[in-house]
Amino acid sequence: MPEVVHYLNVILAFFENGLRDGFANVNGALGIIIALVAAYMLASWKRIWAMALGATIVHLIAEIMIPVLANRAQFALPPDLLHLSYWKTAVALYLGYLIVIAVFFFIKRNVLPRSAPAH
Repeated sequence: MPEVVHYLNVILAFFENGLRDGFANVNGALGIIIALVAAYMLASWKRIWAMALGATIVHLIAEIMIPVLANRAQFALPPDLLHLSYWKTAVALYLGYLIVIAVFFFIKRNVLPRSAPAH
């Protein structure tokens, strides 16, 4: 039983830290732009999981490719790609995008006016 409690505490701490780290990564200019585009493209609440996953993948690729496209760096995969810390950061980023896209989509659906249908 103590092992179960220990693992539950580890999982809860991961989600607590993950949400904080996810928001920190999404809160930058790149993250906000990606989240806005994802919320704009989102058609229903059912697809939010896939859209957040797509936004996470786009963010991770952009972090690698922006320095390459700006002619400042040579293309290289992240040095910690095979370490657990990289994937924890990716999951935290996914959780951050999930919540930020949900907020933007809620605003899109309920606050912004809809266009009138054509006659």
